[in-house]
Amino acid sequence: MRRIGVLASGSGTILQSLLDADLPIVVVVVDRPCAATERADQAGIATELVERSGFGPDFDRLAYTHRVVDALERHRIELVAMAGFMTVLEKPIFDAYPGSITNTHPALLPAFKGAHSVEETLAAGVKVTGCTVHLATLEVDDGPILAQEAVPVLDDDTVDSLHERIKEVERRLYPQVLRELIEQ
Repeated sequence: MRRIGVLASGSGTILQSLLDADLPIVVVVVDRPCAATERADQAGIATELVERSGFGPDFDRLAYTHRVVDALERHRIELVAMAGFMTVLEKPIFDAYPGSITNTHPALLPAFKGAHSVEETLAAGVKVTGCTVHLATLEVDDGPILAQEAVPVLDDDTVDSLHERIKEVERRLYPQVLRELIEQ
């Protein structure tokens, strides 16, 4: 089985679904102190904090990407799963893991790329959105689609209610896709 490294930034609910699926996760790398590390610790999974030096224009994204790759390589990772990782990475990670970085996105790509997809979905007035699991590439939310599932947009949806329903699909679909990838 391929060794999985998970990149996370937040509460870790997607990470928890991957842990619950008993996937061969060997490390969780985070870009800030967050609840995802607590979930990994509880599961006995190694964690690495590769903290961002800043969020402004002086942030050295290339140097940061090299630090993330180094953390993954220390654990001999073969497949990278982004799980709510909110730092855009540069070319070195795609060179180190070509065709082996997955991501989940709360929209039906290619629609509504980027960090504000749920808000943009509601603002556009669409009636259906969903979840996409795809291979990550240098272009944000632009890689080959591995799986998608639709989620209806309800008339009384808020950003939080819609995002939670999308996450319910993500928590089921993402582990399933990763399982298929590691069993190939």
